[in-house]
Amino acid sequence: MAIKKLHFVIDKTIKNKSLRKFIFKKYINFSPKNSDVIVVVGGDGFMLQTLKKYQKVNKPFYGMNKGTFGFLMNKFDLKKLVKKVNKSKLIKVSPITMNVTTKNNIKKRAIAINEISLLRQSRQTASLKIMCGSKILIKKLISDGVLISTPAGSTAYNLSVHGPILSLNSNKIAVTPISPFRPRRWKGKVLSFSQTIKIKNLNINKRPVSVVADNIEVRNMKSVNIKVNKSIVFKLLYDKNNSLHKKIKVEQLRRQTI
Repeated sequence: MAIKKLHFVIDKTIKNKSLRKFIFKKYINFSPKNSDVIVVVGGDGFMLQTLKKYQKVNKPFYGMNKGTFGFLMNKFDLKKLVKKVNKSKLIKVSPITMNVTTKNNIKKRAIAINEISLLRQSRQTASLKIMCGSKILIKKLISDGVLISTPAGSTAYNLSVHGPILSLNSNKIAVTPISPFRPRRWKGKVLSFSQTIKIKNLNINKRPVSVVADNIEVRNMKSVNIKVNKSIVFKLLYDKNNSLHKKIKVEQLRRQTI
């Protein structure tokens, strides 16, 4: 079926105030429910927010970059947009879900498309126990934190902390320490999609830790369970020469030449 109806979601922080008027003058802005595709205009962070906001609409998303890097986005170009969207390639990604228990035994739940990061809240380093199912992955990690990344997010924060770049079809998630102090040489672990990661704060009072799912933060974490949620599937559309697969391969080659 040909894509004809677009719903535009435009980041309000974009400085060009006339952009919104220009888009709505050029294209009909159908409702999310009645549209064929949701077009997201902004940066990576705005795309992540929009994916979660419109999760239940179950539509494919086509991003146009008005941010800095735009790893999840296509190039911003309004010319022949409907034609380009129709020629774009579909990629499906599933998020990871975190179930958090706080110091006060409050339970929180959130999903992340890129990564879930555990970060120290004070001058004190974090003290964490990491398990994979019932198996101890690391008994005591002293560090600034730890990061759990999806393949889609492996070239973002994960890459910055020297984590592995994962192919989209790898069915793997990366567990990467952030500035590890003890054990200093621990580089992290690549795990299967099917495995559940359990992380416990070993010193809640002296070494408080926050846990962040993309842009949703829960402070004073006591424990968190993290697993890929295959019941949720986000459909992302990319221009033929700008696919997410290609972007990840470029980053892999870039790393090899450094």
